[in-house]
Parts: sequence; structure tokens; C-alpha cells
Amino acid sequence: MRILVTRPENAGRRTASRLQALGHDPVLLPLMAADHHPEAVREALHKPRAALAITSAEAVRVLQSLGDGLSLHLEDTVFAVGEATAAAAREAGFRAVQVADGTGAGMVEIFGEQLVRLTKAAPLLYLAGTPRSPALEAGLAERNVPILVAESYTMRPLPIDPQSLRTALAQPPIDTVLLYSRETARRFFELPFPQSGSEALHGASILCLSANVAEAIPEHLQQNIRTAARPDEDSLFALL
Repeated sequence: MRILVTRPENAGRRTASRLQALGHDPVLLPLMAADHHPEAVREALHKPRAALAITSAEAVRVLQSLGDGLSLHLEDTVFAVGEATAAAAREAGFRAVQVADGTGAGMVEIFGEQLVRLTKAAPLLYLAGTPRSPALEAGLAERNVPILVAESYTMRPLPIDPQSLRTALAQPPIDTVLLYSRETARRFFELPFPQSGSEALHGASILCLSANVAEAIPEHLQQNIRTAARPDEDSLFALL
């Protein structure tokens, strides 16, 4: 199948390699890029904290950009949103990593009582990105878990050349679109699709990492949507 990958470039290349190994033809169309804020993270790490909360492997990449300074913090407990983020944290050298189900709401449900106990003396440090779902912060606030938020990266839209978009969508037509985040889905359907590209979408499957992502798909394409059973790439690939 010819599969459109809309992830940021680094993550997109990893996904493309997996798809090629499965015999598919991936087409990279990164819609967003991450601007890292290592100084904000460095400053936050100098403050008292009970543990780290991380909801994206991108935040781990920001931590890794600290170089030797990261070694001082590798004994911290890390609460990771899902297995991909947890794997990135382990690869970075963190030794105490706990894994949720892939959602911010799930982190609160799974770790809530533990975090209430842990944060009696110091807050949870959340290495966040912008934009992000409010579920984690809202859930922790309901449980009165104190948090310190460090904006570790910002996702910015990339300009898309009309010819690149036309080529990606319709030469030949794509079979499947992979969407990993609500913001990426929103950005994708705001693009100025050429007529040929718009027609190609009507015949394509749109695979979404979660129901939250699927909510950003336009009404006229709802019948094309399939949603992963769990918010991880293996579950998304199971739909192919």
C-alpha cells in the first residue's frame, strides 16, 4: 500500500522504515517540526521535584540535548504516557520508568494515588509540549497533585508546497493516511488540497492513533476512519 506518513521528520523516518519492512510504500509529508527549549528544562531540573512526567518522546530528545548534565538526573522516577515514550526514556539512561496506557487521562487513573503520596514534599515535574491535551494537568489538579510544568518543546506548522502535496496525494493515489495527533490531523485537513488530492482522500483509509485524533477528521470523511485499539504505533499498524 502507498501510505502517507504525517509525523515530524525524525519520527516519520522511523515509521517509514517500519512500513518498508512490511512491504509498504511510505510517503513522508511532515506537517510539524519541534522547536526545543533546553534551557527551560535545565532550569526546571534545578528545582525540587518528586518525579518526572513525560508525554512524548520529543521531551526525551530535549533532555538528551542537555548532554552530560542529564547524568545527574537519571535516578529520577519517570512516569511515561506510553511504551514509545518509556522506551525513549530508557534509551536515554533513566532506570526507573513506569508506563501508562498511552493517554494523559490514563496516567492519572493509573498513577494518581501513587503521585498523591510522592508529591507531599515536592511537585511532579511535567516536561510538556505545546500544543497538548489538557487531560493530564486537569486530572492531576482534580486530585490536588502539585505540578511544575516546563515547556520543553513547541510544535510549529511547516509550510507545504502545493506541488509536494499534489505529488504526495495523487501520483499515484495514496491508499492510507496515518495520523498520530489531533493537532496534526487538524493541520492536515487545513491544507489547500488540489482537486486530484481531494478526490484521492475519498478513497483512502484514514488511520487514527486515538478517538481524540479521529474527532478532528471532517464530517464528510468519517466513513474512512479507523481508530487504533490502543494509542500506540503497533496498534495503528494492526489496522493496515
